[in-house]
Amino acid sequence: MCPVRYRPQRARHSHDDAPDTAQDFARLATLPEGPEREELSSRLVEAWLPMAHRLAAKYRNRGESLEDLEQVAALGLVKAVDRYDPALGTPFVPFAVPTITGEIRRHFRDHTWDVHVPRRVQELRNKVRAAVRDLSTTVEDRGPSVEQIAEHTGMPQEDVAAGLEALGSFRSLSLDASLSAGSDDGFSLADTFGEPEPEYDTVVAREAVKPCLRELPERQRRVLYLRFFRDMSQSSIGQELGISQMHVSRLLSKSFERVRRQVEHERRGVRRSPSERPGHAHGTGRTAHRHAAVPGGAAAA
Repeated sequence: MCPVRYRPQRARHSHDDAPDTAQDFARLATLPEGPEREELSSRLVEAWLPMAHRLAAKYRNRGESLEDLEQVAALGLVKAVDRYDPALGTPFVPFAVPTITGEIRRHFRDHTWDVHVPRRVQELRNKVRAAVRDLSTTVEDRGPSVEQIAEHTGMPQEDVAAGLEALGSFRSLSLDASLSAGSDDGFSLADTFGEPEPEYDTVVAREAVKPCLRELPERQRRVLYLRFFRDMSQSSIGQELGISQMHVSRLLSKSFERVRRQVEHERRGVRRSPSERPGHAHGTGRTAHRHAAVPGGAAAA
């Protein structure tokens, strides 16, 4: 197998990382798929790897580590070596550089945004970012205004505003970040978050069962009132109404089951379109309130 030949750099190359591998690319184009082609392709990638690393270094200090950028550039180089056709007459460098830089830019576009935004907004952000950098040398003590950026770039003010908003979407703050810059008072962003309020579910459940409770027979409503609003035991309720404790228990169970079935029926009904609900007025208050399941006896409280 013929090894890759590294001849001295010709005068037309402007960088030391551009070896002369024209004959090796010509040979690669003639080889079929197999171990010999893979080995030669790997040696060509290794030969041009310094150029890929140089291109990756141009994008340092943009939020990604240089090591990650070099890996992305190496992936672009592999694609360039695989797709290059010397028969077209184009040298490898003019073909490979756009392929590698395009791979790096796609990496920034698709993988480095903490908050995903559309590609158009990303492009607006880049234009606004460049304009802010240019205008910062002429505008003192404060950042340029939307009007100044729009005049500098020729963009509509709406696009400038979208680009400015996207400037804060590239990186997100940790929940452990301090509330005040340079402060060490122990308070972080996580301390500003609210906590779940269980009483909200209780309110929803009460509103859901109110219409159902009104439709219960008088005796069952009376039993529920004494049990959950007067906090009376089943035996005490039986004595007041002149019935047995077992009868009180059956009335409670019957009331719970009826309310539960009715609420669940209404929940299934609201998922259907208004035209599919026979005899049901669209947008009525009763439909709007019957959304919650009834958690046993507590729903009647």
